[in-house]
Amino acid sequence: MAIDAPSSPTAQPWSDRLRHSTIILIAAALALSVVVSLGELSALHAIAVFLCIAAAALIPWRLHDTAASRDDVRRINPVESAAVAAVVAGMPDPAVLLDRAGRVIHLNAAAAQLAPALRRNELAQFALRSPEIITALRESIATTEPRRATYLDHVPVDRWMELIITPVPVPTTFGGADKCMLMTFHDQTPLRRVEEMRADFVANASHELRTPLAALSGFIDTLQGQAKDDPKARERFLGIMHNQATRMARLIDDLLSLSRVELSAHVRPDTLVDLLPIIRQVADGLEPLARERQVEVEIHLPEPPVMIAGDREELLRLFENLIENALKYGASGGRVIVSLTSGAATDGTQEIRVMVRDFGPGIAPEHLPRLTERFYRVDVGDSRLQGGTGLGLSLVKHILNRHRGRLVIESVPKQGATFTACFPQVRAPATA
Repeated sequence: MAIDAPSSPTAQPWSDRLRHSTIILIAAALALSVVVSLGELSALHAIAVFLCIAAAALIPWRLHDTAASRDDVRRINPVESAAVAAVVAGMPDPAVLLDRAGRVIHLNAAAAQLAPALRRNELAQFALRSPEIITALRESIATTEPRRATYLDHVPVDRWMELIITPVPVPTTFGGADKCMLMTFHDQTPLRRVEEMRADFVANASHELRTPLAALSGFIDTLQGQAKDDPKARERFLGIMHNQATRMARLIDDLLSLSRVELSAHVRPDTLVDLLPIIRQVADGLEPLARERQVEVEIHLPEPPVMIAGDREELLRLFENLIENALKYGASGGRVIVSLTSGAATDGTQEIRVMVRDFGPGIAPEHLPRLTERFYRVDVGDSRLQGGTGLGLSLVKHILNRHRGRLVIESVPKQGATFTACFPQVRAPATA
């Protein structure tokens, strides 16, 4: 397959050049004819002049194209080339390439997501408000030396980031050299979360497991001693030991679940899930507990699917905790209502609301702000009697935070309590 050469004056055929120069040649011939007829110039000289004019008109000159190409070269900065942009775009971490003045030359999609205010050809200091970033960037620009900075980003959730600024030598237009600044951001959140998870797990486990372990140790000593030959005491103590072991297992399970959610709190789920089958599955699974507590569970859900971006397993755990709490602590009301609605949030955005309401004794106002704290209990004795670990609502709050949602708690003493899990509504795809 032949490839057409680019059009240029040297590649034009003689017929095209002659056609383009026709007017010039006719005008020159007429002018020379008049001069010859007036006797001012001999015919031989006129022919020589005409040939010179024809040669000038027909021979391809490239002076103009050469000048234009040089201007184009001057206008194109090597750093702004497509190759450099492709390298920055292909970096896995957020990356921004700056010139010596701190203006953005290139940035990849991860950097645009991390700092939406970044714009090409604008100063990065205006978009990155963190004092640690600005200080490190100014020092690196002034000294052309690498700099590192660690900072905490609070929006939308807490994230620990490490910034590395590396001066990069680049060629200039006329063969010189300059230095640009390559900023790369590394997410340190998983490492920090693991460290916090380890410390919290040890502290919480050692605190909460002390009581059941002491009880087990005491019962074992009793069974080995004075109750060794007492069948009734042995059966009673073994039942209590079983309950304490079950409580410890559930406590460890809740602690591990809470740690896993906190570890991935900065990563928002992106899988679309339907809330309706999840809620029905949880309600069906808790039906034996509802019969045991003699509580009627009413489910009010719409017919069409309700989709959100979420993690199915975490949502199962969330609704299980909310409905189970209503069955345990609001059982005296004899009824629990689970409903799903949609509406506008305080900031005007649309959200999905799943409400779990019980008609039990309710919660005093002074306890409401602290209900989602770890191991906070309104009634410690009743909570332990019900098999609670004090981590259920804390787990609910962290799951909602990861889903960019919120938990609303409303209660009036002796009139029950309502726990509402609010999720951001998925935007409908734009139609063509």
